[in-house]
Amino acid sequence: MTKIMVVDDDKDATALFEEVLRAEGYDPILLNESAKAIQIAKQEKPSLFILDLMMPEPDGFKLCRMLRREPEFRNTPIIIVTALNDTDSRIVAIGAGANDYLTKPFRLDELYASIKDHLDDLEL
Repeated sequence: MTKIMVVDDDKDATALFEEVLRAEGYDPILLNESAKAIQIAKQEKPSLFILDLMMPEPDGFKLCRMLRREPEFRNTPIIIVTALNDTDSRIVAIGAGANDYLTKPFRLDELYASIKDHLDDLEL
């Protein structure tokens, strides 16, 4: 089963991600604090990350950059899911290494399409 790590400090959001990812056959790894994300990712080896931006240290921008510095996650897809709907945040997130940027509230088919697209790219 494909592992997807979700890092979001909002417990309601991670509960929703757990439900929708399991429904699509994924194995979600859920974290409500970003400080332990790298350590747990190295143990779990997810195929894709979903990160919120507005979290206590490190925030999603910083966590994205930290993941990209780790050799084993250099090419692992990162999808940002955030309430920040401004161009500057999008530019900073993509510059930090994010592969996609979805704004909350998002449509489930948009999330599923992004996940599938990025996981399919890994198989090429």
